Amino acid sequence: MPTASDFQRMLREASLRVTSPRIAVLSAVHAHPHADTDSILGVVRADLGAVSHQAVYDVLRALTAAGLLRRIEPQGSVARYEARVGDNHHHVVCRSCGVIADVDCAVGLTPCLTASDDHGFTIDEAEVIYWGTCPGCTTATSL
Repeated sequence: MPTASDFQRMLREASLRVTSPRIAVLSAVHAHPHADTDSILGVVRADLGAVSHQAVYDVLRALTAAGLLRRIEPQGSVARYEARVGDNHHHVVCRSCGVIADVDCAVGLTPCLTASDDHGFTIDEAEVIYWGTCPGCTTATSL
């Protein structure tokens, strides 16, 4: 887990002002990957005290625009945020409880990841979400 000075460096390298809310949000997302805004707000409030919902939304938007966070929104889910950026990883989502985990980029023959017609786009990312049932829910349903 990065330290407060690491977060300060990240913000400066992204040409963002170093503020307590930005450090708190970065820390919360690093500690709780795939957290939703309300969860992040709870962690930030526990760290800083009173902070508005809007302030957290604004920080999340700024950090995402700067490339320090990634926003994902699996179908049927609220937006979630993660600190793993700069790679083309994917996600697996439990249909039962909604837990999300990272999956490294598909390997081997992956014809579905090659666009049949790119329509002139320069494609730099493919978003894949695997759906299934997590081990905890599988165990619970088999009892």
